[in-house]
Amino acid sequence: MSRRTSLPGASELFRSTRDGAEQPLPVVSAPPAGAAELLAAAVPRTEPAGEPAVAEAALAVHRPAGRRKVDRDAERRPTGRERHDEKITVYVSAEELMDLERARLTLRGDHGLAVDRGRIVREALAVALADLEAQGDSSTLVRRLHGG
Repeated sequence: MSRRTSLPGASELFRSTRDGAEQPLPVVSAPPAGAAELLAAAVPRTEPAGEPAVAEAALAVHRPAGRRKVDRDAERRPTGRERHDEKITVYVSAEELMDLERARLTLRGDHGLAVDRGRIVREALAVALADLEAQGDSSTLVRRLHGG
């Protein structure tokens, strides 16, 4: 008697999930006129009231400080433990990674906080952005980026 387990084959793992026989997908050369307006009207906005849309928030970064639209609270809140749909890649040096890991272990050992590196980075980002909004040119972020 063999001790190997029986695994499903590729045809069982990658079968079509559509009902019925294989039907070709329709080919659309160009969307009909006015489709964008209909789609925009049909898709509800998901951001909370008073919060700028993601695109507007991204544009706000490039606006001069006097013309910037600020609807956020003075104190930023990181998102914490939840599923995140957006992702960025940040390259750090070996020393920075060790510092981050040391901080994670310190938070766990000395403060009883079991957090991952991503949570620490989101918290630090929230603190830096809140300081930038509150202090502007005299913020720690501006001073450090200017090399001072």
